[in-house]
Amino acid sequence: MNFHLGRLKLLTPSILAAVFGLSIIASASAQTIGVSIPAATHGWAGGLNFHAEETKKRLEAANPGMKIVLLTANSASEQANDLEDLVAIHQIDALVVLPFESAPLTGPVRNVKRRGIFVTVVDRGLSEEGIEDVYVAGNNAELGQVSAKYIKERLSSGGNIVILRGIPTVIDEQRFDAFIEEIEGSNVIVLDDKHANWNRDDGFTVMQDFLARFPKIDAVWAQDDDIAIGVIQAVRQARRQDELFIVGGGGMKDIVKRVMDGDKLTPVDVLYPPSMIATAMELTALKFLSNAPINGDYILGSPLITQDNAEDYYFPESPF
Repeated sequence: MNFHLGRLKLLTPSILAAVFGLSIIASASAQTIGVSIPAATHGWAGGLNFHAEETKKRLEAANPGMKIVLLTANSASEQANDLEDLVAIHQIDALVVLPFESAPLTGPVRNVKRRGIFVTVVDRGLSEEGIEDVYVAGNNAELGQVSAKYIKERLSSGGNIVILRGIPTVIDEQRFDAFIEEIEGSNVIVLDDKHANWNRDDGFTVMQDFLARFPKIDAVWAQDDDIAIGVIQAVRQARRQDELFIVGGGGMKDIVKRVMDGDKLTPVDVLYPPSMIATAMELTALKFLSNAPINGDYILGSPLITQDNAEDYYFPESPF
């Protein structure tokens, strides 16, 4: 079952109500949920960690019989070890995992599932389908499509673009493939694409290379707002900010503020909220608090953030 953004907004409060309202049931049978996510290596992951911590506090406070063990990892191998500890030491009943990378974590997550543990995968899908019970993610294909539509409309008479991709994962492939499919048949020429690992320093370095090699760039698809910050720095350093525009993704407050203020270099953004970890944790908790069926896919939409609607997506107190 697929829930797009509009329906998921309605679904989330009901999930919260069910999780909080059924705390008496939870206290009768203690459950342990393990949450394994990447460390805050960049802005989006920082937001992810913030929402995971906040949701852990809310769920445990509302459900005395529920324990949530939250572990963060700086690498795929560290995360694989964390999964072993969650099973062997903490004896979890359910796992919520956002894989550091798709391929290296597929086997370890499969091993957890083979122990009869309920598994929720978030954001970065595994390399093998059918392992998880629940999948929660942003709409990566839509993020690529929305970005491409905006760029090809802005460059309807033709133009050159460069693409900065993320980490080699399933979601990067979904975003990139959808973008390329949408851009095909237009007058837009893709000069090159390179991985920038959702990192602003890598974004700066890759964009420096693009700027050195290509004298005419009309637009940049940065795919991610952390990358976009690095791209902005490189473009301004090269004094080429008046000849191109940048489309990122994620909804970082710094980029959304630029959009609100009418910055010509970053005229739009595309939403991909780190708060999806809260939805994943709430759904997993609901598994033990209710007989309601929850297995399936929960996909949040990726709307275009423009100057007209940016205020709806600007949260100055957020870490991201």
